[in-house]
Amino acid sequence: MDHFSSKDMALSAQKKILSRMATKSSVQMFIDDTTSEILDELYRVSKGYSGNKSEAQKVIKDLVKIAVKIGLLFRNNRFSTEELGIATDFKKKLHQGAMTAISFYEVDFTFDNGVMSELLTTCRDLLLKLVNTHLTPKSHNRINHVFNHYSDPELLTKLYDPSGTFRPNLTKICKGLDKLMEDGTI
Repeated sequence: MDHFSSKDMALSAQKKILSRMATKSSVQMFIDDTTSEILDELYRVSKGYSGNKSEAQKVIKDLVKIAVKIGLLFRNNRFSTEELGIATDFKKKLHQGAMTAISFYEVDFTFDNGVMSELLTTCRDLLLKLVNTHLTPKSHNRINHVFNHYSDPELLTKLYDPSGTFRPNLTKICKGLDKLMEDGTI
């Protein structure tokens, strides 16, 4: 007997449509203004660090696509109880990462790229475990691309240099993270 579910088909169509139109206007219904501002700053950091506009755009586009797809999975109750536990662990680790990022920003010369890199790698691994059966290998590659890019020790060192060119970007990123934590988003 064939297994057919219109709900599965609709979810698949939504993911496909969103993967093709991950533009700022189409994603605003899934990503709030504060998150959007953080993403803009992350783009500027990536562009400044790599010197490559298209690579910076690709990293942010991958990040947005993953966030939107995971949001769709949550809204459609696609995660099992075990996966929801993984999601909780991911949110806790993301919160810890945000607190650590802010702490390193607020106290000059305390930055440890090994600590930040490890937090980001753990977040990546939890996220991959969460979406393992729900998203395609292409989406898994997007997750790896984003986390590997931002956990690059050299990029992190330049980002956290108190007298570096990325200091204004880091200020805005940390203020945004602080607001997201206050709101309970992360």
